[in-house]
Amino acid sequence: MPFIIWSLYGPNEELGAYPKRRMDIRRPTCALAVLLVFCLTELAQCMNAKINFREKEKQILDQILGPGRYDARIRPSGINGTGDAPTLVRVNMFLRSISKIDDYKMEYSVQLTFREQWLDERLKFNNLGGRLKYLTLTEANRVWMPDLFFSNEKEGHFHNIIMPNVYIRIFPNGNVLYSIRISLTLSCPMNLKLYPLDKQTCSLRMASYGWTTDDLVFLWKEGDPVQVVKNLHLPRFTLEKFLTDYCNSKTNTGEYSCLKVDLLFKREFSYYLIQIYIPCCMLVIVSWVSFWLDQGAVPARVSLGVTTLLTMATQSSGINASLPPVSYTKAIDVWTGVCLTFVFGALLEFALVNYASRSDMHRENLKKTRREMEAAASMDASSDLLDTDSNATFAMKPLMRAGVDSKMRQCEIHITSKPKNCCRLWMSKFPTRSKRIDVISRITFPLVFALFNLAYWSTYLFRDEDEEK
Repeated sequence: MPFIIWSLYGPNEELGAYPKRRMDIRRPTCALAVLLVFCLTELAQCMNAKINFREKEKQILDQILGPGRYDARIRPSGINGTGDAPTLVRVNMFLRSISKIDDYKMEYSVQLTFREQWLDERLKFNNLGGRLKYLTLTEANRVWMPDLFFSNEKEGHFHNIIMPNVYIRIFPNGNVLYSIRISLTLSCPMNLKLYPLDKQTCSLRMASYGWTTDDLVFLWKEGDPVQVVKNLHLPRFTLEKFLTDYCNSKTNTGEYSCLKVDLLFKREFSYYLIQIYIPCCMLVIVSWVSFWLDQGAVPARVSLGVTTLLTMATQSSGINASLPPVSYTKAIDVWTGVCLTFVFGALLEFALVNYASRSDMHRENLKKTRREMEAAASMDASSDLLDTDSNATFAMKPLMRAGVDSKMRQCEIHITSKPKNCCRLWMSKFPTRSKRIDVISRITFPLVFALFNLAYWSTYLFRDEDEEK
């Protein structure tokens, strides 16, 4: 250092002479300051190059989590370090996927990233001037953890491929962030009265198992506590919305903090329209074909009616096989029941037509027999008249028949003079009762089925949301 200073003054200048020359006082002072700054900078860089931050992290972890320094069995202090206040744990989650919603078991499966965050002042550390943002742990048993559990869980498991999907971050101010990826199968009690035109609300409940609200309180993280992956695809449902709420429960041992997420699912109707409603309509319409077949085609009409009835019964049983046995009537039960009634009614209609046809044949046989008997009686009477010898008797009988015939004609004229309405005039074209039954069924069955469709869809499609709950 003296050599450098001497070179700055020059070879002919002495260090002790500069106070005598007032014009050269500033020059060596500025040079010395610049040189000191340069040396200090180089020294700091050399010192930083020798710092091993991974080693510093190890030292800090050993310092805050070492034996006798930290006990994971003791919960953190409350707000501002008060020991009597409860520990606040803020919760948020990221909904990754919903794999299935089972109507029969009344459950649904979900995969999510679950996060908890709380303050533990015992874990404060020096961040080395902002160079250490946080410390990372993968062992949850090293620090105190909230005893949260999912109250409506049926099954669940962690993900360990390739490494356990869990981490704990400790921040310089003592904040702890716990994150884990889990898959859960949760129960979802469903109301199937409007199935398949229904909406279902499935909940995800989280509560403390051992700590009461005097010691531990769960809170939703402020600002978007529940996040859902974009383009969430469900095969038969649509996630309309989700709501966060609190569900604290009281038992004999105290009050426990609880959080819940309500997921509102709307069932996709297009699948059921194609698989259930349209095939049932087609079966009902096919059963009406028997009305247009000849009443004498007994094998064709019977086979058509029985086939459609069995197919409709099989369709109805297949629908109920995928649903749980419930004590109330579902919307799909009303539809299949009415369709089955129409198909069964078409089969009964043919039984009635067959009975009416045999009755018509019996009546025609009676009329034919009566006409034959009247013809035989008239022939006997005429033969008796030809054999008699009395002219008076021969002359009187035609007069009597003429009088009777004139009275009958007057009665016929009086009867035919009554006006006929359109229905009777149209029905008079079909002389037999069996034919009339077929014609009436061709109109009545489609009309009643159309009215049923109008009442069914107006009832279940335009129902208020309050009535659905």
